[in-house]
Amino acid sequence: MILMQTGAIFLDAYRELNAKKLFWITMVLSALVVLVCAMLGINKQGITFLWFELPFPVNSDMISPKLFYLTVFTSFGLGLWLTWIATILALVSTAGMFPDLIASGSIETVLSKPMSRTRLFLTKYLTGLVFMGMQLVVFCSGFFLLLGIRGETWQPGLFLAVPIVLAFFSFLFSVQVLLGLVTKSTIASLLLTLLFWLGLFGLNAADAILVSVRAASEIRLEDAQESLDNQIAIAERTVDRMRGKGEPIPGEADEPLPEGAANTLEAVNERIPRRAESLQEAQDAIPKRRVWSDRIFIAKTLLPKTGETIALLERNLISDEELDALMGDTTDTPEQFLGTMNDPRAQRRAQDIIRKRSITWVLGTSLAFEAIVLGICLMLFARRDF
Repeated sequence: MILMQTGAIFLDAYRELNAKKLFWITMVLSALVVLVCAMLGINKQGITFLWFELPFPVNSDMISPKLFYLTVFTSFGLGLWLTWIATILALVSTAGMFPDLIASGSIETVLSKPMSRTRLFLTKYLTGLVFMGMQLVVFCSGFFLLLGIRGETWQPGLFLAVPIVLAFFSFLFSVQVLLGLVTKSTIASLLLTLLFWLGLFGLNAADAILVSVRAASEIRLEDAQESLDNQIAIAERTVDRMRGKGEPIPGEADEPLPEGAANTLEAVNERIPRRAESLQEAQDAIPKRRVWSDRIFIAKTLLPKTGETIALLERNLISDEELDALMGDTTDTPEQFLGTMNDPRAQRRAQDIIRKRSITWVLGTSLAFEAIVLGICLMLFARRDF
């Protein structure tokens, strides 16, 4: 009896979503995205689209077809389509589930049956997740075939996108459900959810910037220390040569040090004080930047990690070595970029810091946030007289 009631509610909720046509629109668009990606190719001459050659300085000698299509999937298919456009369409489709239920009076008809409000709420909530999950299965199946046929590699790990993106969607969907119960308005819950998502995006961008700034500061400190050590070594060799030739050394015997020189080495190498000053400036900058980076990290810990959740799939599909191949060589970095955010070394270190954040922190704290939101939703749905 219980299973039949739950199944009936689930089916009714799914039919309601399906009737809005956005489900099939999203399906068609997902197929078109896969088709467009299949038209892309890479060979020894470069990147192609159908029979046209695109002006990108990348070819199959630089990256393999496998890495090329994985990059297309993570950057375009996952980074743009699934986590932005398809998610927005899914939020639009599911925004009215709970406001329509409690505002139209249909909840009285449902609750007239022997069914708990908790089971009703969870069934409707899972229906929204299934709606998004079906989109993900279709899209990932298409890209799986694309990688096997065009990229000459079969990647079952691609289907990890289904639970990962579904978790990402559930963080936003739970907030939308809460706002729908509070406002009883489809439009208000959708707009406020998008605003919340925009706030998470801004927080994630601030975190990425501060991690890059912190990495650049650490590299600048390392460069300053290395430069000072090199100048001291040069000065020591100069002093050794002067002593071997019997020449007078500033600061030794009765000869006074030049003005501004703190020791013998500074007297024979005037670059040492400047390098020491640069080192001190680099040391002073790190604590200030570390404080702000830590504050943003704490704020992110309390909220769902949408960006890092999606990045978990890239971690699984693209290795550190393949990521290095994509980022290119950093040995010829222009001098004006050294020790700045534009320094490829800083970008790579920042990327490494973010990629090494634990799955427990990324998913565990995000799911804890969702559990708290759903707990509040259940209390409102179970106790409020609609």
